[in-house]
Amino acid sequence: MSIWKAAVVSIHVAPAAAAPMQPVPEARAVPGRGLEGDRYHAGTGTYSKRPEPAREVTLVEEEAVLAVARDYGYTLAPGATRRNILTRGVPLNHLVGREFQVGGARLRGIRLCEPCGHLASLTDPSVQKGLVHRGGLRAQVVAGGLIRVGDDLERL
Repeated sequence: MSIWKAAVVSIHVAPAAAAPMQPVPEARAVPGRGLEGDRYHAGTGTYSKRPEPAREVTLVEEEAVLAVARDYGYTLAPGATRRNILTRGVPLNHLVGREFQVGGARLRGIRLCEPCGHLASLTDPSVQKGLVHRGGLRAQVVAGGLIRVGDDLERL
């Protein structure tokens, strides 16, 4: 049972590497592939030729995005982080090595998703600095299912 109340704020997918992230109201998580409609599910992501579970789904906390605006004066649009799922109310760093339920899908946190130079080049250099150690979580789809905006996120 979670001690926090967590929810999906938004979901984003990109059809190809470097393509803009598009908001969607829902996405089906598929084991071994990621979110339907996303570049890694389609095999067109930058690292698709080197598949690994940590590339299936990425999440980031809304609180971290708001902290970048507060601390560095740079406001990120919800999909600008290049992460698939924006959450609220969950300490994602605590989910490394743990399984959790998001809507109808079960995910496993693999490792932190530290910000990269590509993200900084698409936004602002302060974004990379502002998201160090709070840039999100890379997760594997353990059991597929539908994830919708507004769904709960619960640690198992």
